[in-house]
Amino acid sequence: MPRWDPCAEDRLRDAALELFLERGYENVTVAEITERAGLTRRSFSRYFADKRDVLFAGSDQLPAALAGAVRRADTALAPFEALLAALVDIAAGMADQAPLAAQRRAVVQASPELQERGRTKFAAATEAVADALRDRGTAEPQATLLAEVGVAVFRSAFERWTDRPDVAPLPARIREAAAELATSLGAVDLSAPPHP
Repeated sequence: MPRWDPCAEDRLRDAALELFLERGYENVTVAEITERAGLTRRSFSRYFADKRDVLFAGSDQLPAALAGAVRRADTALAPFEALLAALVDIAAGMADQAPLAAQRRAVVQASPELQERGRTKFAAATEAVADALRDRGTAEPQATLLAEVGVAVFRSAFERWTDRPDVAPLPARIREAAAELATSLGAVDLSAPPHP
């Protein structure tokens, strides 16, 4: 029998998700994950730093990927248009994540610890996008505001997509969320002060 299993990472991830959904994230140990997967702790450590990493592996690449896509966007685009183009570009490469995305999201929503980790992940993405917008010549504080709005659009679209991945792909969900935001803002009279 070979010592290296090319499917080990997937087996560990599948076992972890099954256990997290069955018992809750806090009630599962790495030993239980490896036992369910039929692998060793050493195999687990080869792919994941800890059990949280099973859910967030690869997410550390999102800030750099988003920032790179913003920087590569057509220079003729306005800042928010460039950001939306970047979000759609990155989303197009995430189609293979649909089957597990809803399960991961369910586990994260049930755990305050994981929710905090998710917020940290999106904060890093927001800062990276703001940096990329500044590199494109967008002034502060507009760069930070647009980055926060853009990441919020991405999060909303991602949630919709994970709820119903069969309805529309993630890029379409991003366009949908951005269009809803634009429609809502278009209905607001920004020239008059709000009524008490």
